[in-house]
Amino acid sequence: MQHIKKDIINWRGLAGEVRLKNEQEAAKALEKYADMVRRICFVHLKNHHDVEDIFQEVFMKYILYEKPFANDEHEKAWLIRVTINACKDSLKSFFRRQVISLEELISEPAYLDEENRDVLEAVIQLNGKYRSIIYLYYFEGYTAVEIADVLNKKVNTIYTWLSRAREQLKSILGGEPYGE
Repeated sequence: MQHIKKDIINWRGLAGEVRLKNEQEAAKALEKYADMVRRICFVHLKNHHDVEDIFQEVFMKYILYEKPFANDEHEKAWLIRVTINACKDSLKSFFRRQVISLEELISEPAYLDEENRDVLEAVIQLNGKYRSIIYLYYFEGYTAVEIADVLNKKVNTIYTWLSRAREQLKSILGGEPYGE
């Protein structure tokens, strides 16, 4: 135990003073955003084990993030952005370039109720940018303006992507676009 404290002191001395989130802040964020982060991860990664890895990575980044958040919406937007980026990084990694079979995907635990499972499976089939937009719009309740802000894109780009994603969902699900 003594050597651990010494290592922490040495690390702080080398890196400068680092302000970590306290236990209450971390617990509050976990309680408030855990489901959202897991769902975003699942939409991108389609694998329970990868979801848990990225989930841990995102909350470690949260704990180590030194700057204060302006408000709850800023904190939520930061977590969404970090989660999406971590998922993209994971998908680009050499290890993740393997294809997951549909059987493995369907055997994963559901993060949504049964009636939305078909829709989630259709969303998972979408291109990555469309997947994120549809997830944030329909499952998290963000407006196009808010999504544009979170993803650092123009609002009209988000509207275009939403329209294209709805058309793809319509063809996948065979009928009217979801939510209309």
